[in-house]
Amino acid sequence: MLPTREDKDTRYFIDLDLRNRKIIGWGCDQRHGLEQDLAEPTHHRVFITKGQYNKLENRLALPGKR
Repeated sequence: MLPTREDKDTRYFIDLDLRNRKIIGWGCDQRHGLEQDLAEPTHHRVFITKGQYNKLENRLALPGKR
């Protein structure tokens, strides 16, 4: 799910639903194309490092882990 071009403008993020404290999405994109404010007022975007993003991706790839 990495962007086609990865450079200093690439940003990694997790989208959260603050009502039920659940992750509703994650990804990465160029910073100029990213929304800062999500459409739903209870949704919040948290920016993370590439290392944190990779740990999340690796954790999801392991069967039986939560």
